[in-house]
Parts: sequence; C-alpha cells; structure tokens
Amino acid sequence: MPQLDEILAGCRRGQPAAQRQLYEHLSYRLMGVCLRYCPTRDEAEDALQNAFVKIFTNLHQYAGQGPFEAWARRIAVTTAINAYHQRRLRGPHVDYEEATEQAHPDGTPLDQLSANDVVSLMQTLPLGYRTVLNLYAVEGYSHAEIADLLGISEGTSKSQLSRARHLLGERLMATNKIA
Repeated sequence: MPQLDEILAGCRRGQPAAQRQLYEHLSYRLMGVCLRYCPTRDEAEDALQNAFVKIFTNLHQYAGQGPFEAWARRIAVTTAINAYHQRRLRGPHVDYEEATEQAHPDGTPLDQLSANDVVSLMQTLPLGYRTVLNLYAVEGYSHAEIADLLGISEGTSKSQLSRARHLLGERLMATNKIA
C-alpha cells in the first residue's frame, strides 16, 4: 500500500483509486467515532459518508500540521455532532437496547466487562448524556469545546457528564456486573 502522503496527493488530484485507499485506511476508525454519536448504525453510516465527502472536499485545507488522522477524526466528530443537532430539531429519538449480560468467568467484576458490554451500556444512555460523555471522556474535548459544539452552556456540559456517569454506574449495578 502506498504511503499516506502519496494517497493524499492522489486524492488532491481527484484519483478514485487514491480516494478508495484513503477510505479503506480510515473508515473503520471513523465509523467508531460516528457510532458513538449516532443512535443507530444507519445514521452512523450516513454520518461517515458525509464526513468523507467533507474530507475529500476540504483536503486542500489540511496543511500537514499534525497527524492527518486527527484532522479527519475532528471532521467525523463535527459531522456526527451536526447530525445530532438535526435529530434534536426533529424531536427526541431514544434507542434503548438491552445491555447484554455475558460475564467472564475470571477477573474482578469490573474486569468482567468486555468492550462490547461497555458500548452496549453507553448506548442505553440518553443521547445528550452519551454525546457529552463521549466528547469529554473518549475524544478529550474540554467542557468549553463541548458547549461550543453542542450549543449548550459549560454548566450544562458538566451536569450532563455527571448525570451520564451516575446513570452509567446505576446501569452497571443493575446488570449485576459490578457488586
């Protein structure tokens, strides 16, 4: 596979093969980002496609300062957040899936949680809570940045994070995974 710089140069020239290589290189990781902010897989796939359209359209803005993946990831987060705003304007959509209870036979109760368990539990959080928790704890945004992205106050961001953590803790206790 060609180096990333070669792929980016090909994308800037509009070469479909280079665009395909870039998509294959980033799509899995960026889909993970979109899944954290979108309530359904279909909406996450839409956000991913929109993010790639923006990446290809705005590639000329990437100046090579910092890792390209971080630049692309920020576009994916922003795109998924914009989808969040659109959903919020259309009205509430709550997608509460039951968390699976597949305990592992060894380790402490906390160690028994798989990544899938954690993702499943996070998906049960209300979308606003889940979005703030992801932006803060996973993406590393500050409360000021979150407030700006979501159009809320910093206090609301802090409150939603606190409530998300509390609710997640309650749900962990309810699954009998944590004693």
